[in-house]
Amino acid sequence: MKIHLVSLEDGITATGFRKFAAYAEKINPDTRTFYVGTQRYRSMWKSFARKVGEGRSFGAAEVEEIAQELANADVVAFSSMTGYADLTKELATRVRALNPKAYTMWGGIHPIIYPEDAIKADVDAICTGEGELAFAEWLHHFENGTDFSKTSSFWFKDRESGDIKRNPFRPLMSSSELAALPYPKYGGAEGIYEPAKGFRPVTRGDYLNNNGLAYPAVWSIGCPLHCTYCGNTVFIANDANYRKIRHSGVDYIIGEVQAALKVHPYLKTVLFYDDSFMAISLRELTGFATRWREEVGIEFCIYGVIPTYVQRDKVEILTWAGMNRVRMGIQSGSERILKFYKRPTPVARIEQAAAALAEFADYQINPSYDIIVDNPVETRQDVIDTLELIYRLKKPFTLNIFSLRVIPNTSLEQQMIAEGFDVEQINENYTALRPTWANVLLYVLMVWTPPRKLFDRWLTKVRAYDEPQTSYPILILLARIPWLIQQGLRHLKHGEFSVITGYPGYILWRTGALKLMKKLFSRKLVLSDEKWAGRIAPDAAA
Repeated sequence: MKIHLVSLEDGITATGFRKFAAYAEKINPDTRTFYVGTQRYRSMWKSFARKVGEGRSFGAAEVEEIAQELANADVVAFSSMTGYADLTKELATRVRALNPKAYTMWGGIHPIIYPEDAIKADVDAICTGEGELAFAEWLHHFENGTDFSKTSSFWFKDRESGDIKRNPFRPLMSSSELAALPYPKYGGAEGIYEPAKGFRPVTRGDYLNNNGLAYPAVWSIGCPLHCTYCGNTVFIANDANYRKIRHSGVDYIIGEVQAALKVHPYLKTVLFYDDSFMAISLRELTGFATRWREEVGIEFCIYGVIPTYVQRDKVEILTWAGMNRVRMGIQSGSERILKFYKRPTPVARIEQAAAALAEFADYQINPSYDIIVDNPVETRQDVIDTLELIYRLKKPFTLNIFSLRVIPNTSLEQQMIAEGFDVEQINENYTALRPTWANVLLYVLMVWTPPRKLFDRWLTKVRAYDEPQTSYPILILLARIPWLIQQGLRHLKHGEFSVITGYPGYILWRTGALKLMKKLFSRKLVLSDEKWAGRIAPDAAA
């Protein structure tokens, strides 16, 4: 059975797709993996003038070139997020025209959160839940010519009548089932699309351009929150158990990283994209930390941090193990807007979490905090409340500032429609921050805390989304320069090349200069024997 898997996402990170690709290769060796990258590589160099969400567009000739390669298979399975849904539909239509015998399906985030849209594509099926075990069940029936139409977590569309069979969801994988999966595919035979040249093998340069010296990983799955702007609201609506944290054992995640290091020995950082890493218990995190420090030894960054679950003991033990950076979701400093987002994190708790992280600033790169701006629901006071919170937060930190984007079929979309807002217009503005005075101040506050009187004077110029206000396109560009310099220097000081992508970090690693830089400039947290003994949870020490 010849199967082609294609990921249409940002670059070649796609951690979920890589897990699925490894599993598909295990159950069907004649499986080929392709990436249609959008050149949205993560790069500090590009962050200065980039537009958020900006990626490469594809013309008819490119769609044809891609489809020609993909169509030569018995099964063609697409994976994409909502941002690439239109491109996926174009490719599916062309693949069907080139090879009507091929069975086509679509999985990934978009079919899960918006199945009603995905099933309209020229595909035979969409996967609406976790795909590995569901795909194995479907493939067994497909290969043996038996009825696969009852496979859970799939919707099937009859080619002749167009009738749709909507099946219920398969139970979420247990921790033991997650641990039984093969390690994600991160090397070996893979193809990546290059305009006018077609698909070529993925090279070391592609990995370096996308992730630098970092390895993207997901250890835990699930999120206890129900934030209206997040696609997880749909996951939770599909199965309430998604709010529970599931993860494989420590053996699995250590084995996964060790396997990646064998293929890519230059890796120096692991990026955990978990939705809520610090919601894992202190006992389990202690066990993870002790094993990680002894058996892996490289640094790691945690992107999924919820302020409610930030505890000093967790921060300390993870920093001791090698945590060099965290990314925490703040979203707003207004209690009213946090309630609007259904994000149950009091502002006071956000400040406590930031203080706990700041305590370990000597051993880490600045923590980064996500902020959502340009929300038409916000009043002037809501905007000021956010600026006041950022003014009070314990430094050092940096901000990831995002204009509001409304993901289709989420609770936020329903809220915005109920409020009378044009969702499409809001999403058009998502591609770039509005050059407002409030957004300029956010960049200033990252690197400098102005005197209170000056700050109060600045606040008088702040306006709400829909109020007439002056634009500051040049000023917001200039305000980013000190932030960019500060971030670049801190990453260099720690020898951290996950945001500074491309070959510079690889060259420094290859020449040994990176090791010298880390020895000279970075510090590692040391815990005394007495303090360490008090940090080992009973189960972790056993």
